[in-house]
Amino acid sequence: MSTATDSAPFAHPALFYRGEEQYTAGTVPFLREGLAAGEAVAVAVPGAHLELIRAGLGSSATGVRFLDMTEVGRNPGRIIPGVLRAFADAHSEGRVRIIGEPIWPGRTAVEYPACVQHEALINTVFGDRAVTILCPYDADRLEPEVLADAHATHPVVIDGHGELAGGTYDPERVIARYNEPLAHPPGAATLSFDTEELPRTRGFAVQEAERLGLGGARLQDLTLAVAELTTNSVLHGGGSGTLRIWVEGEQIVCEVHDRGRMTDPLAGRLPPSRDRPGGRGLLLVHYVADLVRLHTAPDGTTVRFYLAR
Repeated sequence: MSTATDSAPFAHPALFYRGEEQYTAGTVPFLREGLAAGEAVAVAVPGAHLELIRAGLGSSATGVRFLDMTEVGRNPGRIIPGVLRAFADAHSEGRVRIIGEPIWPGRTAVEYPACVQHEALINTVFGDRAVTILCPYDADRLEPEVLADAHATHPVVIDGHGELAGGTYDPERVIARYNEPLAHPPGAATLSFDTEELPRTRGFAVQEAERLGLGGARLQDLTLAVAELTTNSVLHGGGSGTLRIWVEGEQIVCEVHDRGRMTDPLAGRLPPSRDRPGGRGLLLVHYVADLVRLHTAPDGTTVRFYLAR
């Protein structure tokens, strides 16, 4: 399946499919083209779709890297560094072809803003790379607003009628629109901190998390994330901050707010690099958390992360 963006180094088409037959017809030929051209090929989609693609490829499936997006992409902020860049960087000598499905029916309203921001940021990350990333969207089951956002984050949309160049393509507008203020419940446990109170702040977070039912490796994840975020607040966020922690359903939610402003929307979403020394603490948070939401404005930044109990 050739796309209208094949002449550019980077191509990022969306595939609007209706039903399993269209899904297979839109993905399997795309992968076969890549294999025939000698490209490195990977698939990161939800588990049931992995099996559809495997069956469609038959014996050719042995040449494809398969990843379950419900696991590797549970936190959308982890997909660029841990899936897309990890695969592309491991095959940097030639063109790379990937199917990535970060948005599927069942993604929650809390997760969605991070998902769509991820889709918008892909265009910046791979702008000069020889990479093609095809993103399937279930046109029958996803909301019209989600499909409209797909038009805004993909320069080309492919459906049963062919290719359509995105007249509404504007990923920067999408990034800005989903930079939403994050409301917290009035009953959240809250503690203000500065440099001298960092150890007390981390102990407070651990104590509250244990009280709310978090334990084992998940408690260690929370301890690491809180340490990284509170240290960032002291070093880069005006020297102080506020930590809040509460429970939502089966998840523990923790956030750190400070007076700093995050100007790089890719902070925490790229592998470590000598050219970009910042963002490593936030990258660690993305790797240990099930979801990370962020809001930044001239008067401060809030980073919120979620952990399943």
